[in-house]
Amino acid sequence: MKILMASSEAHPYAKTGGLADMVSALSITLAKLGHEVRIAIPRYYGIDRDSLAPLEGAMGVPVGGGEEWCAVYTADLPGSPPKNPVRVCFIDHEKFFGRDGIYGNPWEPDFLDNPRRFSFFSRAVFQLCRKTGWFPDLLHSHDWPSALVNVYLKFWERPLGERGEFAKTASVLTVHNLGYQGVYGKDNYGCTGLGWDVFYNAGFEDWDMMNILKAGLYSADKLSTVSPHYAEETKTQAQGFHLDGVLRYRSADYSGILNGIDTAVWNPAKDAYIPLKYGISNLAEGKARAKKALQKEFGLPLSAEVPVIGMVTRLTGQKGVGELFGPGYGSAWAICRDMKIQLVLLGSGEPWCENEVQSLASRLPNFRCRIGYREDLSHLVEAGSDFFLMPSRYEPCGLNQMYSLAYGTPPIVRNTGGLADTVENYNQETGEGTGFMFDDLSPQAISDTVGWAVWAWYNQRPRIEAMRVAGMKKDFSWEKSAKKYVELYQSCLR
Repeated sequence: MKILMASSEAHPYAKTGGLADMVSALSITLAKLGHEVRIAIPRYYGIDRDSLAPLEGAMGVPVGGGEEWCAVYTADLPGSPPKNPVRVCFIDHEKFFGRDGIYGNPWEPDFLDNPRRFSFFSRAVFQLCRKTGWFPDLLHSHDWPSALVNVYLKFWERPLGERGEFAKTASVLTVHNLGYQGVYGKDNYGCTGLGWDVFYNAGFEDWDMMNILKAGLYSADKLSTVSPHYAEETKTQAQGFHLDGVLRYRSADYSGILNGIDTAVWNPAKDAYIPLKYGISNLAEGKARAKKALQKEFGLPLSAEVPVIGMVTRLTGQKGVGELFGPGYGSAWAICRDMKIQLVLLGSGEPWCENEVQSLASRLPNFRCRIGYREDLSHLVEAGSDFFLMPSRYEPCGLNQMYSLAYGTPPIVRNTGGLADTVENYNQETGEGTGFMFDDLSPQAISDTVGWAVWAWYNQRPRIEAMRVAGMKKDFSWEKSAKKYVELYQSCLR
């Protein structure tokens, strides 16, 4: 099968979150399964042209207001199979993508011309196929920045009939986070180059605004999201971000497929970032060495007995940081004051929360934080922590809880989205389970569940060790997920 991924991000070239990891990891795994896969992404300012191979000649892209011209560069995706490499095609347009930031920057969090930028990119995907003479069986787009690919396919390319090169091409749109939809004023619609009949027929209309993701959801042949539980949640008013009606309408074509993790990178038996590589056979020694290194790194007292609770997170409302760190009502202060624990945090995000966690760290002897992100430190937190805390408001898939399970670190999570699909709640009567879960997102619920885990640490340690082993035995490899995508693609083509 010939598959083209259209995405605004792909690791290691452009990344703001899990989208980039998913696109690259899924593409590599599909290639290993024998499929011919290509990825189309913009060439942002931070992607060095000198490391890429140019395609000869400029490429014209018809958009609203005329035609834009661009260059195309290519490279083989690192980590893809040598005999069947994933080719990455970079759409190079200096005016649209030659700037700092993918969707915005600190001075302009959401670029005003994003509708034009990503309309151009989505249209360029089809011109890229014409330029290279390579036409996919399946177009797989991701989130709102490439959702227009589905609209162009349905309302522009397929109406050409058998004389069109995409007459038999099917489309899948994956929603990674329904909270981001690409909603802009209707005055931006002209940049798509589509007629106003399409505006209404494709479902762009959204309370007198233009909703790009909504149009993609109506236009794609099949829809998916990144976990089965999140697929059900997004069909409810509570977590549907006012698109729940669209997803219920398309429920027969909508499925949840759990993301995998890169087991070549997130694997304690291969991890170069931790003091001692370990597996189930030397779990206790490996965890103890990592815990000691983690305590040293964060300036905490070296203690094997006191449990370390780790966090690697974006400090945003989605991640439950208000209920945990909110000044005057968050539970972090009471947790650190009343429980014999150590708490470490690596992350960045909303300024109020960055300021608050730094203030807490200055006043609490058993809480330490690092603002920012470091790949090596994120691995050490996963390996050296005794528990991993994720009190998310919603979590489409989540990766850190899977990393934690792979590293023998029981997660403490809210019962939502992909967390519910990957963590089995602890049963203190039987000892079964892989983590600790709570339902209500409240400071009290977080505190109670952390307290439950800490109680089990001090009173049921053998069962904690059994939970570690049970988590490490779970299979979160991408091959399992990729095969489900192949089934989705085949049903789509049928």
